[in-house]
Amino acid sequence: MNATSSTGQKWTGRWEQVRGKAKEFWGWLTDDDLTRVEVNYDQLVGLINERTGESREKIEERLRNSCCE
Repeated sequence: MNATSSTGQKWTGRWEQVRGKAKEFWGWLTDDDLTRVEVNYDQLVGLINERTGESREKIEERLRNSCCE
């Protein structure tokens, strides 16, 4: 998924909710991490993928199922 995908654009308007769920699921995320990827869904998913090895699809599914659907 690229940063201009419809899913990425959908989350941009709900960033605070996505941010909260991401911190809930991946407690190691810091405020600095989230500030660095601020309002960029694709970068957030990439950061989590890089640090955990969890697939992008699994990360996106987890966020999608917990927020805004």
